[in-house]
Amino acid sequence: MAPHVMTVAGPIPPDRLGFTLPHEHTSCSVEQLPAREQAYDFTPDLDLVVDELRDARRRGAATIVDVTSDGLGRDPLWLRAIASRTGLNVVMGGGWYRGSFFPPAARIDRRTVDQLADAIVAEFEGGVGDTGVRPGIIGEVGTDAAWISPAEERVHRAAARAAGRTGMAVTTHSLHGRVALEQLRLFSDEGLDPGRVVIGHADANPDLDYYLAILDRGASLQFDQLGASPESVGGAREPRLVELIVELLERGFASQLFLSQDVCHDRQLKASGGFGYTYLQQHFLPKLRTAAVGEGEIAEMTIDNPRRLLTLP
Repeated sequence: MAPHVMTVAGPIPPDRLGFTLPHEHTSCSVEQLPAREQAYDFTPDLDLVVDELRDARRRGAATIVDVTSDGLGRDPLWLRAIASRTGLNVVMGGGWYRGSFFPPAARIDRRTVDQLADAIVAEFEGGVGDTGVRPGIIGEVGTDAAWISPAEERVHRAAARAAGRTGMAVTTHSLHGRVALEQLRLFSDEGLDPGRVVIGHADANPDLDYYLAILDRGASLQFDQLGASPESVGGAREPRLVELIVELLERGFASQLFLSQDVCHDRQLKASGGFGYTYLQQHFLPKLRTAAVGEGEIAEMTIDNPRRLLTLP
């Protein structure tokens, strides 16, 4: 098969991806809830989510990567319905989320790294269960804290091995401290090309030295909580993020930067007074343009980089 992108509707040519939101959720239904504050109150109303996504499509989005991995209620048939009704290309994530959300049925603590890798590869080759829907990326995989637990290490190593066998890239949940550097160490130990890794939630740690440590290793950096909360929009964080992105672009890292919104809660939907799936197009990209970021650089971050990441050999 020629190079392609695996969507929930099957393989497509990479040049059909267009403007891509590389880190989003269209549903979340937590299978194991350690604490109430970790609940994801996300509507099961398909019509409502379809309307929100159609709005993003009207504003130029062509592809959405749903990184609702196992443990967050991943639903392949829901994703196929989303794709059919919105006209968006939808890419599904594989693997497992993070320690406190590992579903008991996955037996993360009972299976070896190779057995876990085999499970990811089996989904890639034959689809999830009897749905026939195949993942096109591994993740999001991550950590509960600023360190990696033994169970999380097993999942990270399995993700790296499965990526090596399938060609899929790995996208991470790297929310706390400088945990991404430890994630990259594990991936490197397993022989995974850092160019096939996207470190997520860079917004959470707006520190240039941290960003450079990731980028210098060859991995990509994803600012994917844009517009996710009133604090991030109205406070000092977003202007700082604009400054940092401009600095990274000036240093020549355009090919390693990604932008998204991480919609994962009712309060983020326009129906609830949030920005929905359009904050990037409606609000953040105009701020980058005001900061003299060129259209070529914006296209690289929103079209070219996701296309390269999602393309399978």
